[in-house]
Amino acid sequence: MKTIGLLGGMSWESTQHYYRLINQGVKQQLGGLHSAQIALYSVDFAPIESLQHQGNWAALADILVDAAKKIEAAGADSLLICTNTMHKLAPQVEAAINIPLLHIADATGDAIKQMGFRKVALLGTTFTMEQPFYKQRLIEKYALDVIVPNEQQRALVHQVIYNELCVGHINPKSKQQYLQIIDQLVEAGTEAVILGCTEIGLLVQQDDHAIPLLDTTAIHAASAVNFALS
Repeated sequence: MKTIGLLGGMSWESTQHYYRLINQGVKQQLGGLHSAQIALYSVDFAPIESLQHQGNWAALADILVDAAKKIEAAGADSLLICTNTMHKLAPQVEAAINIPLLHIADATGDAIKQMGFRKVALLGTTFTMEQPFYKQRLIEKYALDVIVPNEQQRALVHQVIYNELCVGHINPKSKQQYLQIIDQLVEAGTEAVILGCTEIGLLVQQDDHAIPLLDTTAIHAASAVNFALS
């Protein structure tokens, strides 16, 4: 079994979800008392959130590269950045290490293609929904048509992520607002909705809506298990 490297803490609420899903996946495939071999480095999210909203991505790259090198030094055979937003810095991280980075958008794109979807909607932080690092990868590498909510809805999705989900607050009103946004995306013709922030799956699950909801945390974790056991 290969060792999975996790760069977590952004937020720890979703990182613990990664840890559970990966261990469950290994146990499901190997049985008995088997669990995953994991090297986890968890950062302090407060300064990272501040730098994100300041737009200081150079400083953020330094933090992630340092953490990634420590994970590699701990014996990891692969690296997962346990957040969609920080894949904006995936090229810098990937260039600094000698182990493969399992990109969350690639895991998601592969899953979408296997399901046969062509037009998908993307929910996430405003960074993920508005900047090209995530959408363009899906468009160019997987030939997908990617749509996002309108500006007001994007602001609401972002606010709920940072002010509620990242601090472990699950608000039923926010859940209804998310489901209303999803309803409008369905009306716009989307075939599936990418839960493109690792915290969104804590608020909205597949049982809440008829449209396929693609939980990137679960998809990314499954790709790690497949790598570890390959």
